[in-house]
Parts: sequence; structure tokens; C-alpha cells
Amino acid sequence: MKKAEKIVRKMINGDAFSNWLGIEVVKISEGFCKLKMIVRKEMTNGFNITHGGISYSLADSALAFAANSYGRQCLSVETCISHTKKVVCGDSLIAETKEISKNDKLAVYNIKITNQDNIEIAHFKGKVHRTHREWFPSK
Repeated sequence: MKKAEKIVRKMINGDAFSNWLGIEVVKISEGFCKLKMIVRKEMTNGFNITHGGISYSLADSALAFAANSYGRQCLSVETCISHTKKVVCGDSLIAETKEISKNDKLAVYNIKITNQDNIEIAHFKGKVHRTHREWFPSK
């Protein structure tokens, strides 16, 4: 198992919210993550559309997994999302990261979220602080 896969497995095993969302890791590698989930009825709001926090949370998980995949523990410091299309119960959402920049202290990612028809429903930008704590320190 590759280091990025090992890290994300450890992260998701301890992440009750990502598990409640039903997130499936489609692909993970250093600096990259692709996630998938299905929208359920309990994720909808009073307008019978998906609560904006659901797509935000999917993107936030993708950000965390991509940023941490190098082996250093990372924490988000700034995020924002733009919702471009409505999402309804039964939709399949896919979040895919793109690493924009990375240095010793910070990394920036764009996350595109699409539905089952490959229509972009939201885009998310996240900045993380890269700590010097390792997920699996050498002995």
C-alpha cells in the first residue's frame, strides 16, 4: 500500500462525519484526491434540495486527504465555495482536487465538484497549513 493510501485510510477510519456522508475514496496519490458520494434524503433542506454544507463537506474532505497525502499533517486555514447548480436527493457527487501551489508552510488546492452527468455543481478553494508533524514518523 502506498503512503498516501495508508494516510487516507487512517484519516477516514477516524472521521465519523466523512463516514456518515458515505464518502468513497476513488483515487488518492500525493497531492491528489478524488472522492464520490450519493446524496440521501436526510441531506436535503426545506427547499427539498441538498444543503450547501454537504457539497462543502465533501470538498473539505477532499482537501484534507490531498493535502495530508504527502505524509505531513495539514490543517485548513482558509476555504470558500461557490455553488453553481442545485443538487437533489439521489445525485452522485464527485470531488476532484487540483494542487495549485505547495511550499514548506502552505498549500493551495482547487476542488471541482460534479454530479453524475459531469455537470459542475460547485467549486471550492482551500488553503492549508503544512505542519512538520508526520503521519507515520520514522523510528
